[in-house]
This record gives sequence, structure tokens and C-alpha cells, in this order.
Amino acid sequence: MSFFDLQGTLKPLTALKQFGKKPHTLKDIPWKKREASDRYRGLHFNDLDECIGCGNCSTICQNAAIDMIHLEGIEGKKGDSGLRPRVDNGRCCWCALCVEVCPTGSLSLTKDYIYVTEDPDAFLWTPGVDNPDGAERKSFVSDKDHSLNDFNRIPMPELEGKERVKSFAEVVLGYNEQQAREEASRCISCGICTEVCPDHMHIPEYINAIASGNDKDAVKIIYDNNPLPEMCGKVCTRRCEDVCAIATRGDSVAIRWLKRYATETAATADLTHEIVNPEIKEANGKTVGIIGAGPSGLTAAYYLALRGYDVTIYEASAKAGGATMYGIPKYRLPIESLDKQIGYIQSIGVKINFNTKVGKDISFKEIYDKYDTVFMGVGFPDAWPLGVDGDDAKGSMQAFRYLYMINAGDKVDIGDKVVVVGGGNVAIDAARVSRRFGAEVTILYRRRVADMPADWEEIEGAEDEGVHIIPQGIPTKIHKDDKGHVTGIEYLKAKMVADDKGGRPRPVAIEGSETILEATAVMAAIGQMGDYSFLPKEFEDKIKIERGRFVVNEKQQTGDPKVFAGGDAVNRTADAISAIADGFRACKAIDEYLSK
Repeated sequence: MSFFDLQGTLKPLTALKQFGKKPHTLKDIPWKKREASDRYRGLHFNDLDECIGCGNCSTICQNAAIDMIHLEGIEGKKGDSGLRPRVDNGRCCWCALCVEVCPTGSLSLTKDYIYVTEDPDAFLWTPGVDNPDGAERKSFVSDKDHSLNDFNRIPMPELEGKERVKSFAEVVLGYNEQQAREEASRCISCGICTEVCPDHMHIPEYINAIASGNDKDAVKIIYDNNPLPEMCGKVCTRRCEDVCAIATRGDSVAIRWLKRYATETAATADLTHEIVNPEIKEANGKTVGIIGAGPSGLTAAYYLALRGYDVTIYEASAKAGGATMYGIPKYRLPIESLDKQIGYIQSIGVKINFNTKVGKDISFKEIYDKYDTVFMGVGFPDAWPLGVDGDDAKGSMQAFRYLYMINAGDKVDIGDKVVVVGGGNVAIDAARVSRRFGAEVTILYRRRVADMPADWEEIEGAEDEGVHIIPQGIPTKIHKDDKGHVTGIEYLKAKMVADDKGGRPRPVAIEGSETILEATAVMAAIGQMGDYSFLPKEFEDKIKIERGRFVVNEKQQTGDPKVFAGGDAVNRTADAISAIADGFRACKAIDEYLSK
């Protein structure tokens, strides 16, 4: 026997020296509580009120240990999917990646690590439900400053305020490729943005394509349900960003700017056509007449043409685009951008008859009889007057009409002191355009600046360009000289009074606070209204109008089953993306109607 064989035989016997010694382990009962270290990774806890159900925890879990489930009493709402995480503790390895990527910080781990039960299914653990008192035992939480999420948006380059008032050059310069890739990589693909988008665009999908360097794929995805995406990429009201999961503790992903980046990579209508490569079905012999070449009409026309319909649009103006063409200043939405998008829509076969006003150049009845269906996307072309004494003075005008004339290339005499009454985007646009013509501009708004419905970026932009805002001012009279020209506007200062019903505070005029502002022009931006004079009386019983808008069903169909409508003349949202959604919905409904 060799030495090594002998050693192998005797070595186990050395364990006998441990015989009779006190064991190192301790007898214990499993439910006896012991305090864990401060950063111990025990059982999960979730603050159900802070959680938005984004599912980022489930996505990152490499053990597939987290499912998103519905819980009784928690309903989905704007910015909240209504789902909550459930953890399979049989799979969990307590790596805490789920905690690290939670955008809201609602998910955490606790010091608790012992859970005894006779239920064999109890390893399925719903944090915050199975341990409602877990908030008191939190040990491992996400740290925003060291999170795996990037909460800081890539800044958007833009012209400096004093420079941009010198011309109508586009203010926002856009992301370059590197900036777009970095910004797109911040998206966690939760999809909550898609739910709140009126058109339900495939937002995570096209952002992921950008992040991966596949810009052409992003363009194709975007055009799946939006034929005017570059316009949306420049001027959309971006409600999607309001609910961005990253925005709960940081800056929302720049969804609008990323859409702009992707669509601008297709520099021409021909290149857009080449990239999108739309599938146009064979002509089906059915015809659709559309009144108005605004966002809703153009959208319906585009997707109907793709489905094989013969589509003709009747547009009263010289160019298509509706309020986006004539109501949005070109420093925000250059005419070349709109022309490119409309040119692409025309390239697939959509016909547009310009300078053709329905009710004047062609009757509604003629269109109704000529086409198998009719879609009305007529917008809100008229504006409310200010309605105060002196409103008929020369130099008193509607802001929307002023913007229309400027965009149409007309010259408008506004003098050197302009007062714009209102607080929405139209008021801001009129003020900023007036600044570009060298006028001193004041915005008079009856509520507080914080109450202004205009986009906060536009308000900041106006202030950067030297526009002065006077809040809590109620106009009472326009002063004029003996020739009828505007010389000033009189207003009363207002105090904000709480609403007894819980609504926003209302302005109440302060007696004796009359103030006069010198002015050479006064522009009212207090709202717009539709013009339905083109509709013959014989259609009034079927195509009903209530509170200034067409009455439609969930398919955008009016009381006359052959007539559909959308856009500002239907919905009260008054933004382009809602009009696009109406047109897309109407397209599907018209296709269904004509396929019976």
C-alpha cells in the first residue's frame, strides 16, 4: 500500500475528534424574528399608490420571477396601467435589479426574510398586499442619483431669444444622430404613453428603433397610423410625455423630438415614399369625397387611398394643412416641412382640389351625390370677437385671422404696440409673430400665468423673446382716435376667488382698478368656432350640430350614415394629433361601411 492510499484511508477517522463537542449551529424556530442588516435584501414591498404599473421590473427580471397582475380596487387611468407586480419567490434571486429600474421608486426590498406558511402557493407574493406594513421595514431602495434609469433629458438645441426674433427661422434646431440615440436609449418601453396618445402611436417601438440605429424602421413604424408625423414631431401637444414613467422622478423622454428626428431623416416626399414603401391596394371602385385638407381630412384620405379608394379632397385655401398651415407660425412649423408631408400623401393617389370652397364653388349636395361617402374635416375657421366697447376699431382683430393672413403672405399693419388678449397657444403665437415684425407686445390674460392653457415651452419662448405678460387683467374697452384707429385697451385688475364647487379659481374684477394700455393693435385670442353655412337645410335633421360641433358616434359617423366628420368640428381637444386620430378612426369606419 502506498503512502497516499494509507493517507486516504486514515483521514476520515480524524473527524472523530469532533465527537462530543458543542455544535456550531443553533437550534431555532423559523418564525423567530431577528434583525437583519440595514441593506439586507429580503422580501419585496411595493407602494401601490406610487406604482404606475409600467412593468419595467417584470421586463428586467432575468429569472422571470415577476408578473404584472390586476388587483381588486386598482383601476387603470391616465398614466397608470392598473397592473401591479407579483413576485414568484421560488424564482427570485434577490438581485434587486427590479428595484434599481423602478422609475417611480415604489418598489423596494425589506429586512423581512422569513415567511412561514402551510400554503404551497404562498411563494407567489404581491408586494404591498401581502405585507401592507412593509413600508416600515424597507431596507433596499432605489437611489435616483445612481439608478439604472437615466432621468435627465438630452437638451434640445435652439436659437437664442434675441436672435430668433430677427426672422422666421425655425427656433428648434433638432437632435443630431448622437443626441437622438442617447435620448431614445432613456425609454423603458412601458407603453403607457401609447395608451394616452389619441392616435395610439407605436411609441416604444419607433423609439427603440432609433436607439438601435434603425431610423428607416422608425419611419415605417411611425407612418403605420400617422401620415403627418413630422408635423407632430414639431408642434404636437405631446400628452404622451405627460405620463412618461421616467417623468415621475425626472425629465420625460423627448417623444415629440424623437419623432421629429426620425421623420426628418427622410428629407423629401420621394425619399419618404421610398422608405415607407406603402402597400397600395388595387382600386376597389368606391369613391370618397372629403371636405377640408386639415389633419383629419388628410389622414382619412391617406389611409383610404392605401385601401384602394378613389379619394378627392376639397380645400378652400391655396394650400393644404388647415390650421397647421395657416394657424401655426413658420418658426415653429416651416412651410417646407408641411409641403413635403402633403406631397407624399398626394404621391399615393390622393387628389386635392385647392381654392374650392364648399357652399360657394361647389355645393355640399353635389359632393354628397357624387361620392359613396363624405368626410367633413372643416375645422374651426372663425374666431370669437373680443366683445367689448370699441371692438370695431381699426386695428382690432382676431389673432387667428392675423396668423392666417401672415402665413398666407399678406401684409398686416399692426403698428409698434400690440396687445394680445388670451392665454392659449394662439395668443402666444400671435404675440411672438408680432415681435418678429418689431412691435412691443403685451399679453393680457384674465387668470394667472400658471393657469394659461398654452404650452409652457411656448410661454417661456415668448418671454425669452421680450413678450410682456400681464396676468389677472379683464379687458373692458378698446380706445380709438377720431379716425377710428386703436389707441389703447382698458382693463380691470382681477383677484382670484376660490370656486365653491372645487373648480379652478375664477377671476373677479377689482372695482376702481381701471388701467389703460397704449396700443396700435389689439388681437383677441379667446376662442374659435365653426362655419357650417355650407350645409343645406335639407341635411339639418340628420347631420346635427350641438354646442357648435357635429354630433358623431364612436365611428365618427353623423346621423346621416353616409357622412362622417372629425377634427376640431367634432372634438374639443383642439390639437392636431386628436384630429389625426379622428381621421384614422373614420377611415376604418368608412371602409367597414362601404364593404358591406
